[in-house]
Amino acid sequence: MPQFQTLPRKTVAGRLALRFIFVAAGVYVAAGGVALALMRIVPFRMVPGQVVFPPAFWWTTGLLALGSGCLQHAVHCVQRERQKPFRRSLLLALVAGMLFVGVQTYGLWCLMQNQVPDDAQTGANAFITVMAALHAMHFALALMFLVWVTLSALADRYDHEYSWGVTLCAWFWHGLGIVWILILVIFSIATELRADMGLRRLPDSGVCLTLGSQPSTARFSTEARNHGRRIP
Repeated sequence: MPQFQTLPRKTVAGRLALRFIFVAAGVYVAAGGVALALMRIVPFRMVPGQVVFPPAFWWTTGLLALGSGCLQHAVHCVQRERQKPFRRSLLLALVAGMLFVGVQTYGLWCLMQNQVPDDAQTGANAFITVMAALHAMHFALALMFLVWVTLSALADRYDHEYSWGVTLCAWFWHGLGIVWILILVIFSIATELRADMGLRRLPDSGVCLTLGSQPSTARFSTEARNHGRRIP
C-alpha cells in the first residue's frame, strides 16, 4: 500500500518563494538580453533636441494589449475551472510582459539618445522620457506580480472560489495599459506642437523659425531697434 507524505505548509511556501526568486531573475535577464540585442542590431536615427516617437513603442503597445487580453482570458477560465487554458493564458501573458520590458527599455534608450543636456529640465523629450520610465518601473512591479500568480497557478492554488490574485493582477495590467495610452496621447501632442512651432534656441540666443523644411533665422533686439541700430 503506497504511503503518502504531506509536506508542511511552510515547506511548500518556501519552495514557491525560491521558485519565484529564480524565475523572476530569469525573466528580467531575458528582458535585458532582448534590450541589448535591439540596441546592437536595430539602428536608430538620432535627432538631438527633437521629440521623435520610437517605432519600438508601437510594438510595446501591441504587447501590452496582448498581455491584457491574455490575463482577462485567464480570469474568465479560472472562474469556470478551465485550468489548462487558464495556465496557458498566464504563461503567454508572462512572455508578453518579458518582451514588453525588453522592447520598452530599447525605446527609452532611443528617447535618451535625442536628449539635449540644456533641455533636461524643461524639454518635452525629457518630460516624456521620465513619464515612460515611471510607467516602465510600475510595469516591472506588475511583471513580478504576474510571475508570482503564474507560479501559484502552476501549483494549483487557484480555482473558481479562490482567484482574487488573478483578478487583481489583471486589473493592475489594465490600469497600466490605460496610463500608457495617455502617455502616447501626450507624446502625439508634443510631437505635433514641436512640428507646428518649430522653435529652436541657437547658441547666440537667436531664434530659428522653421516653416516646413526650410529654416530661416530671424534675430532682433527691441533695445537696439529703439536706438536705431540694426543687428548684422
